[in-house]
Amino acid sequence: MPYDIVISMRITSFLTLLIFFYCSIQIDAQETVVKGSVSIEGIPVELAQVIFKSTNLGTLTKNNGKYQITNIPYGTYTVEASYVGYSPISKTIVLNANASNIIIDFNLTEPSLTLDAIVVTGTKTQKRQTETPVIVNVINSQTLSQVEACTLSEGLKFQPGLRVETDCQTCNYTQLRINGLAGGYSQILINGRPIFSPLTGLYGLEQIPTNMIDRIEVVRGAGSSLYGSSAIGGTVNVITKIPRKNDYEISYLYQNIDAQTSDHQINGNATIISENQTVGGTLFVNRRNRGFYEANNDLFSELPKLENTALGTNIFYKPNVNEKLELNASYLNEYRFGGDMNDTAQTHLKQQAEERTHHVFMASADYQVNFNNDNTSFISYAAWQNTDRDHYTGILPDENTTEYLDFISNPPYGTSEVSTFNIGVQLDHRLNQFFEGSNVLSFGSEYILDDVLDEISAYNYRIDQSTKNFGVFLQSDWMINSKLTVLSGIRMDKHNLIDNIILNPRLSVLYKLRPTTQFRLNYGTGFRAPQAFDTDLHIAFAGGGISRVSLSPYLKPETSHSFSTSVNFDKAMENWITGFTLEGFYTRLNDAFFLQPTGEDEFGERFEKQNGDGAVVYGATLELRANINRKWQFESGLTIQNSKYDNAVQYIDDIPGIKQFVRTPNEYGYALLTYTPNTKWRSTLNYIYTGGMTIPHFAGAPNQAFDEIISTKPFSELNLKVSRTIALRSDRTKVEIYSGLKNMFNSYQNDFDLGKNRDSNFVYGPSQPRTFFVGLKIKSN
Repeated sequence: MPYDIVISMRITSFLTLLIFFYCSIQIDAQETVVKGSVSIEGIPVELAQVIFKSTNLGTLTKNNGKYQITNIPYGTYTVEASYVGYSPISKTIVLNANASNIIIDFNLTEPSLTLDAIVVTGTKTQKRQTETPVIVNVINSQTLSQVEACTLSEGLKFQPGLRVETDCQTCNYTQLRINGLAGGYSQILINGRPIFSPLTGLYGLEQIPTNMIDRIEVVRGAGSSLYGSSAIGGTVNVITKIPRKNDYEISYLYQNIDAQTSDHQINGNATIISENQTVGGTLFVNRRNRGFYEANNDLFSELPKLENTALGTNIFYKPNVNEKLELNASYLNEYRFGGDMNDTAQTHLKQQAEERTHHVFMASADYQVNFNNDNTSFISYAAWQNTDRDHYTGILPDENTTEYLDFISNPPYGTSEVSTFNIGVQLDHRLNQFFEGSNVLSFGSEYILDDVLDEISAYNYRIDQSTKNFGVFLQSDWMINSKLTVLSGIRMDKHNLIDNIILNPRLSVLYKLRPTTQFRLNYGTGFRAPQAFDTDLHIAFAGGGISRVSLSPYLKPETSHSFSTSVNFDKAMENWITGFTLEGFYTRLNDAFFLQPTGEDEFGERFEKQNGDGAVVYGATLELRANINRKWQFESGLTIQNSKYDNAVQYIDDIPGIKQFVRTPNEYGYALLTYTPNTKWRSTLNYIYTGGMTIPHFAGAPNQAFDEIISTKPFSELNLKVSRTIALRSDRTKVEIYSGLKNMFNSYQNDFDLGKNRDSNFVYGPSQPRTFFVGLKIKSN
């Protein structure tokens, strides 16, 4: 083991022992206890919040609905119990020498309009959205269903500051942009673990079906102080289905794409939990089959053929109320083919084609134990992902040429083998009396290994790289009083491709002016290691050949400084709630990566990833939301921003460089309106807007005689879904019938390149044309 990692592990061990020693010191306080249970309509509920109002005392209920709060000073208090979706209940108590041990039970029954979920991504600990100093947006499974999102990529479109784009006309790989930064700056987590590998980042957004997802948590801005490399733009945490109660759901969806091709999807979910709530599991399965779609009658596809299978499980075991073991496992299989649609026996005899067969395995194990009256918790985890890929990317040369004979004798088939392994520990300790406030200290360390082998021998293309990162983080979540919270932290990383140890500090402040209004101020640094295979290294067709990217031997890490400030307002009355969030952000990139054209070889265009001088991304995001009478639900987000390099970057030889980031619109947003008049009917109208952007366009296709950089026009998508739910006589099963139209005005790109020599990266606009859908869902009541 390298000496520097040995030293880091020794530091980690020393700090762990120090914190354990500190946690064992009991703070002198009067021995007063308040305990009890929280239930919803008589059923015990986990993760309900119990707080002493106007103090820093509080806790969450365990899996049996019970809670306990100790070391409470004598006095008169208002104790409040709350749970997402239900109105809180408050009770007044008096603690003195005669009443120092009190039992209070709560039973929540009244539904609430408040939207205040428990989130984990902003701090790596469970907190209410309104109490975390970092803005955490949540996309739940209900929203994914309302917009009829089939995959993760479709669901992420309905979040402020996020934009999912399609970047290849042939294979349709996608990337996620957060606050104007490309996919390589976005850290995607699966159940809190960074196992979404660089290769998975190219196609995984479309491979993960929404029936696999419980919710998605989004943190915009630098998160490297918690999650390591590549979290400069933001962090997306995909949390898979969680076992909560015995239920099942089976659904079938049919989509007709522009009256040309069909898309069939079958989904199944089932959950079983023991009577004592100590063992449970959930299972999901998904099967999808979609045909080709082509937009310009040239017999080359704009949407590739897809055959997907996904299945997985999430299992938990609770030996007692203080311990929990959770296991997750999933398998994703995808066949993807785009390009020449003619029926030819062998792929390499197609005029132009990209073929991909993915086998993706993901698994994780988490163990948590709470002790010290639930003031201390220890978490250990391990996660793993492996992707096997067989692929082909080629253009068939003209017959009766030397190039044709060489191509036939050695067609460009390739293989990929990508593995990611993550192991770590985390210790959280709550100090209930910390300078008149309370403080949750978090300390952890983790090791991440990414191993990438990607090879196409016919193109002399080979990436063989292992990246190893050992990180240690320390965080203080200090609630100074009921109005002011300060979150501070630092992470130390030792990456094998970077000579020096990287230190990334973080500081966030939350100030509650009043219960309806919160102000936040955030600062954080981040880094992006010079590792291979992200969205930049996608092999594309350009100029009648193959466009490839290599790494400069002198490439050094990219670093960042990010600032953001925001105001959040939510006003709730008996029959309505309305609110807004206004956020400003600024990110400074140093030694920013960019692609430098280096000329052509016998296969096509060559680019090298190099360091530039720097770049700046800044802007503002506005979110609006409202709920009226639990019938009308509205939410929207608009981002206005600017992204520029310090100095002009040349994207195409012989064309002057530009400072503006390509493929990055300055305005984008969404709106979502849902009407639920009763339990039987629901309709959802949603809208997605993307402003104009700058895109390089290479010559080679019959309709494109010269290289150029163009500016696109803005485009919009309007989508509609209507559903009807029928309760069967048994009252244990519901049947939902739904139908709708995606991209109803067919705002789809109309200037695609033609033929086999097209520039496959010249693609923009909505991910698919007008699409009619109808579906049937059977689920437990």
